[in-house]
This record gives sequence, C-alpha cells and structure tokens, in this order.
Amino acid sequence: MSSLPRRVKSEPKSPTSEELPSFLNLTSESEEEEEEWEPKSKIARRPRLPKKTEAKMTKAAIPQSAVARKMVKKVVIKEEMDVPLPIAPLEDNKTQLLKPKEENAGIKPKSLNQKKSKKMELNSFQGKNQNSLVSDEKPSTSVPVVKPEKYEEEFAFDEQPSKKMKLNACPEGKPVKNLGGNKIKEEFEMNWDIVQALSEITNVEPWVCANLIRLFQEENTIPFIARYRKELINNLEADALREVQQALEELRTVAKKTHAMIQKLKKEGKLSNCLLKGLLNCRTLEELDHMSSPFKTGSKGTKAQRAKQLGLEPAALSLLQNPVELNLFSYIRPNTKGLSNIQEVEAGVQHILADIFAKDKDTLDFIRKLCQQRYISIQSTLAKVSSKNGNEKDIDKFQLYHEFSCNIKNIQHHQILAINRGENLKILTVKVNIPDGVKNEFCWWCVNERWRPKQFLKPEFMRLLQSSVEDAYKRLIYPLLCREFRSKLTSDAEKESVMMFGRNLRQLLLTSPVRGRALMGVDPGYKHGCKLAIISPTSQILHTDVIYLHSGQGFREAEKIKRLLLQYNCSTVVIGNGTACRETEAYFADLIKKKYFAPLDVVYCIVSEAGASIYSVSPEASKEMPDLDPNLRSAVSIARRVQDPLAELVKIEPKHIGVGMYQHDVSQTLLKATLDSVVEECVSFVGVDINICSEILLRHIAGLNTNRAKNIIEWREKNGPFINREQLKEVKGLGPKTFQQCAGFIRFNQEYIKTFCSNKKNELGNRALLTKTGALGKKKSKLTSCASQQPNPLDQTCIHPESYHIAMRFLSLIGGNANDIGKSDMQQKVNVVIQKEGLEGTAKRLNTTVHTLQLIIDGLTQPEGYDIRTDFDKPDFKRSIVCIEDLSVGAVLTGKVENATPFGVFVDIGVGRAGLIPVRSITEAKLSKVKKRRSLGLGPGERVEVKVRNVDIPRLRITLDLIRVL
Repeated sequence: MSSLPRRVKSEPKSPTSEELPSFLNLTSESEEEEEEWEPKSKIARRPRLPKKTEAKMTKAAIPQSAVARKMVKKVVIKEEMDVPLPIAPLEDNKTQLLKPKEENAGIKPKSLNQKKSKKMELNSFQGKNQNSLVSDEKPSTSVPVVKPEKYEEEFAFDEQPSKKMKLNACPEGKPVKNLGGNKIKEEFEMNWDIVQALSEITNVEPWVCANLIRLFQEENTIPFIARYRKELINNLEADALREVQQALEELRTVAKKTHAMIQKLKKEGKLSNCLLKGLLNCRTLEELDHMSSPFKTGSKGTKAQRAKQLGLEPAALSLLQNPVELNLFSYIRPNTKGLSNIQEVEAGVQHILADIFAKDKDTLDFIRKLCQQRYISIQSTLAKVSSKNGNEKDIDKFQLYHEFSCNIKNIQHHQILAINRGENLKILTVKVNIPDGVKNEFCWWCVNERWRPKQFLKPEFMRLLQSSVEDAYKRLIYPLLCREFRSKLTSDAEKESVMMFGRNLRQLLLTSPVRGRALMGVDPGYKHGCKLAIISPTSQILHTDVIYLHSGQGFREAEKIKRLLLQYNCSTVVIGNGTACRETEAYFADLIKKKYFAPLDVVYCIVSEAGASIYSVSPEASKEMPDLDPNLRSAVSIARRVQDPLAELVKIEPKHIGVGMYQHDVSQTLLKATLDSVVEECVSFVGVDINICSEILLRHIAGLNTNRAKNIIEWREKNGPFINREQLKEVKGLGPKTFQQCAGFIRFNQEYIKTFCSNKKNELGNRALLTKTGALGKKKSKLTSCASQQPNPLDQTCIHPESYHIAMRFLSLIGGNANDIGKSDMQQKVNVVIQKEGLEGTAKRLNTTVHTLQLIIDGLTQPEGYDIRTDFDKPDFKRSIVCIEDLSVGAVLTGKVENATPFGVFVDIGVGRAGLIPVRSITEAKLSKVKKRRSLGLGPGERVEVKVRNVDIPRLRITLDLIRVL
C-alpha cells in the first residue's frame, strides 16, 4: 500500500546502492523524513483519478455551454467514486473530493498546470533516464502520476467561485491550529522539507511555518495576517512575518536554481545519480555553487575532471575499495600529458580523491560541526596598495579596522558591513582564520574513520591518501568554509541593517501628528533664500514666499515673518535640517527670546528634510501642487511632515528618508521590499478615511495598488462618498480577495456619512415631482440606490467585515447598541461581561477565538477617531538654542532620537550635531516601563534625558549617557 505513493521517491535508491561504491552514497536525513511525512490524504488521492479516456471526454465537453460544463463535472465525479481505492480510510477523502476548495482552501495550489510541468520534468530525469529504476517496479494499477494533475486542472476550471470560498474558508479566525498538517508540496521538490528548513532558519514553530506558507500562497498580506490571523501564526509580529517571508523566498530560490541546473546537466548528459542527490541536498546558494561550479558554461573543468578524462577514476576508487590489486604503474602512458610518469599519475589520483572528499555531505557536515566548536576569527588589515596610494581621509575612516580581529560568533553586524565596505574600496584586506588544530583533527578523522580503506594500504598509498585529504582541505574545503562564513556574516548583517532601517522607518512614520494648528514650514538656504510655506490645520496651502535671512536683510525680513504669523494666527515654525539650518534656527531663537512675535507665543522645531527635494520635483508633487514652484513645494512638505508625518512621508521613496545604516551596501531588492512592507503595515494599522484620503496614501493599504487606488478615487468622484465597506465591492478591480485584505483597514467618518445620507434623502424628496414626469427618470434610480445604502457603525472600527456577525452577537450579549461605539457606556458593559465570564469563556460562547474577540472589544471600546499614533512621541518644540562649545561634561540635557543603529543611538540635543549614546549605555532599567518595547532599542522620535560624557570639538563628536526615556 505504501509503495504506491512513494514510488517516485524510492526510485533513486536502487541504482545508488547497486551501481555506485558505498562511500559515494550521499545520505540525506531530510529525504527519509520526507517519506515518513507522507499524509494519508495525499496517498488516497492518486488511485481515485480517472483514466485517460475519461480525461479526453472531459476535454471534449469543455467548449460547451456553462450548463454542459457543470454536467460534465458532476458525471466525472460520479464515475470517479466508482474507482476502487486500495486505502482503508475513505470517509474524509470523499468529502475532500466533493469539496476540494472548501476543506482544502489552504492546501490547494494556485496553479496546477505549473506544478504539473515541474513534476513531469522531475519524473522525466528520475524515471525515464534511469531504466534500472523502472525495471524493478511492477506495473501500477493506478493511473500514472502525470494524469491526476491534468484531471484536477480540468476539475477546477471554474476559478471565479473559488475566490469567494476562500473568504468563507476561515472567517473570523476560526480555523484550527494547523490548516492541513506540516507537509506542504512545493513547485520544486528537494530532498529536504521546506517547513522544517524554514523552522530551523527562523526559529519559528513548524506548524506556524506551515500556516504561513499557505497564507502567503493565498496572497495574504502581512498587515492582514498580523491583525486578523493571529491564532494561525502564534501571535507573531509583522517583523517576524517579514523574516519568515524572506527566508521562504530564499529557500524557493535555491530550489528553483537547483532544478534549473539539474535540467541543464541532464540535457548535457553530465547528470549522475551521485550529483543529482548532492544537488537536491543543497539548502543554500553557496552549497549549490560549490556543487555545480565545475559544470558551469565557460569553466575549464576542475583538476579532478581532467584526471577523470585521462581514465584515472578507476584507480582512485580502487585505492579506497580494493587497494591490494591497485597498480598505478599500469596507468603510465609516456606520450600522454598527465600520465607520462608515476608522479603525474599519483597527482591525478590525488585530485580525484580530493574532489570526492570535498563534495561528500558527511565530510562537510563534520568540518562544519568542528568549526562551530573552535575559535574562528575574521581579521582585517590595512591593504598595502591603499597605504601607498589611498586617500588619507578615506583611510582614516577605517582606522578601527587597520588591525582588527574578532571571533565570528561575537562580531557585530555594523563591523561586518564596515569591513566589507573597506574591502570593496581596496583599503582593507580581510581573511578568515581557521586554526591548524581544525585541519589536523579533520585530516585524522578522514584517514582513520570516514575514508579509511577497506583493506591494508601500502605505505606509498597511505601517503597518497593523506596528501589527498590535505589537498582537499587546503584547495577546496578551506576556501568553501571561508566563503560560507563571509557569506553568512554578510547576509545576517545586511538583514539586520534592513530590519533596523524598517524599525526606524516605522517609528518615524508613526510619529504623533500635530493637528489643529497652522504651521509655517521653512526650507533654509543661503544664496537662494529661505522658502516659506504656511499651511492651514487641514493641510491647505495658505501662503508661500521666499525670505533672505542670511544676506544682511534679516531685520527687514523679520517684519514680513511677523506679519504673516499674525495674519494666519500661526505660532509654530518648522525648520528643515538641511543647509543653513543652524543659522536659521539661531535667527528664530533670537527673535523668540526678544518676544518679537508678541502676542503670539511662537515655538519652533527641527524636522528632517531628507527626500523633500526629491519629492518636490516628482510627478506626484506636480500633480498635487501644479502651480507651485518646486523650491516652494519642499517648504510645504516640511510643514506637513509635522502636521501628519505618515500622510506626507509615504509620498517619498522610503530609502530617501535616511534613517538606515549602510543602506547603499545592502541588497537594494531586499531593502525596497522590506521598506515598502513597513510603509504598508504602518498605513494599514493607522487606517485611512476612504472619503478624504489621497490616492498616494490609499495605494499603500494592504491589498491595494496604484490601479486599484486610482479606481477607488474615480468611483468616489463619480458616485460621491462611500457609505459603507460593502460598496468597495462595486469598484472595478476589487475582487473578493482584495476586499478581504483591505476592508479592515479602511475607515468611515460616521458623522459625515449621516449628513450626506440625510442630504441625499432630502434631494430625493424634492425631486419626486420631477421624476414623475420622466425628466429625471435615469437619475431617480441612481439617487434611490444611493439612498438605499445604509451606513454601518462598525465601519469606523478595526473589526473586519468577516467578523461583523460575531460583533453583533457580542453587542446583544452585553446589551449594547452599535451606535454607542466608543462611548464610556460601552466600555462599562464590556467590562461587566468579561469580568463575569472571562475572555476565553465569552469567546467559547460566541464560537470564536480569543484574538478575534479581543479585536472586537478593542473596536467597540476605542473612542471615535482613535489613532494609534497618539501613543508615540510628538516633535520636540523649543524656544532657545545652544552650541557645541557650550557643552560641558556632566551636563544633563533632553533631546530627540534621530537614528538608531546596532552600535548606538544618535540623539539631537539642539547643538547642530547629534550625540551618540553607545549601545552599552542602553539598559532595560533606563527604558520606560509604560511603553511596550519589542527590544531594548530606541527609535526615531523618542524623547530622552541624557548626560554628556565626552565632547570632541575638533572631530565634532559628542558621547552621551542615557539617563531615562521621557
């Protein structure tokens, strides 16, 4: 019974044991585990598939009408049930067969014909080209493996209903812990299990990894998963989900490239069983490169390959298997280069043995385990070329790394990135130092255990074996280990840099907005003047101007500034931190000190203007402010960054915001994907008002893109404001899946909608007489349909539409009304029920999960217009200024975090130069107990109290000590 589903997997085993020597058998634990993981549901699926003739009948029926197609589907299912099944448990399989979409929504692959083609390719080189494998197998009574894919493809040719089924498959977070077991079938199958591999890389439970793979396959977004599928992911945060997603993509890339290499080698006739197994065991691109490098196009071939071409492979295998009968002198060919004398023959045999040792899985596993137990260091020194010809300024930047050595287990991520940059600039020379003890123990283990000959060796053969092991280590294994260590360190450092950038960006985007006041934005400058822009509390541009503060006209311009501030009742000035920022800040601080703007109590703040100039000449800025000069647009952007940081910063490409570390040295693809995901997460979690938000902000909502956001805006302009979330389904391009992803993050201002609906009803009543005459017959239906739409109070909450019925049942349970959402009465009623029955008891009574119930409670009790950003820090407003010369050691100051890195946090203390709090000074005791923290790190925008530890005026460096977080 078990031989049927395992036929393909058992095929490669027989030729390996019969045709190859025992020491070439590359065992794989993951492959054995994969066979044990075979679920019964998949075993039962293969024998119940139709025969070739049935598939043809189905094909012939497809071009007919929809009714005919449904009939064909029913007939095929009925016939299929008559096929004898050799497996006992049939109950569950029948239901799966009848409802493949509903019960297996999370398991069902999206594109079956893609999967089919890959399976055919894999079967072709594992089946047809290995005749010895097929000969041992008895003819199967079931249909061949390729056919079921063909049939299932035709069984699911009605794709449209499946989208709706997906939404109903696991609403309101009801699904069980496992969506369908930990076994997942991938497009490109390897000898290792992708769930187990993903779990080992990310340290996430296997069942969570399995659920995440299925959720990502169904095109669920990270914000949606993090908020509405918490029970399936064990309450992981968005950062952890991104890490799993990136690791999954890397594993799939390895699998894809591996199969591409297999197909290429198969086509060229170079694919052996040993090489096939080795390739299918690869988990990283470095391992794949090591296995496939001799076969790449343009390669001259390795020394081992050239020795094999001379016919020395039997001699090398004989030395390990049957050395008594080996006679190397018989291989000498005086007229053949490489075989002309005994030394050349021994060298050829040595190269073949070294190649065998270096590509053996057990050997590589042993040396890697050995390295984990020893002190492996990475060293950097000043390059000889750079010390003679290099730029002194660049060389001084890497002064810390001129004589640097550190254990690879303890080295920091920023140190790796600094070393790599110095090496790329040819200023540093970097090497990995593996102690000689590792080599000695490895060589002893190879000669005496792993590659110990089966028979007695002559002394000359023993020397040859020892020299082969040493050659394998020095020429092949040591360089491989160095590449692996450097690649792993660089990869980890780049990921940490990108994640740090993402954390800083999130902190910046979620800066608390300054609402309800007019702001003056100032883009400082010398020669071309300072650009001014005054915006209203609703972000409308009231006035723009240019003033020249630093060309001897400061006193005259002060009158203009005072007049503008009084005219628009503006008491807050926002200064960009670019060129002339320090002088402009001093100018305003002096006027404020003299109370020049009385009766206004004017304050100012410094804000980062990173990306403002790029945005001012972008198409989005031209569309938003077509009549404004690009130089003045930057002043508008600076002011809006304080009024609503999220809405303004999403207009700028994230990497231009400048809160990262070594951002130009890391993978730009990974950086862009991560930062875009962080922006989507922030915008989604804050939420947008669908009736007033901009297209740029809307396109960053989970599930939406540029075209869908444009369609929503067009619908809104054509039909008026949205009344409820259900109306989103009327927008072109918003199918069930898109609606599922975006609906929970879109908000509706209930007061505005109620006013709009009442106005529409009055308009409908006033036109009643005209519609009777038929003059407004067409408009009648439009107005009637508009009036028929009713606002839903739950649309202003974070509750997802899929959980509305649970929310209504919960409201009836507590005796509440949907119109009382956000009021104190609602909070009291919720507390009474929860205190009486508990959260788990209430969730069980409502037949839902605790996470979903908690989300419903949050949505019902949060006040109207609740914004998660209110928990974050506001900009630091001030009235005076100090300079670096005024600082003294021991002085206590307050400041705002500008940027965070793995080695410390940069804090703006108002002296024109950020000070550094070393990471060793940031301890748990000094952090705020009130705020929930994901790590011990601080983020941009947080206000801190610090003590000055050191001031280096020539180098403009300030070292600070963290006292507490304000």
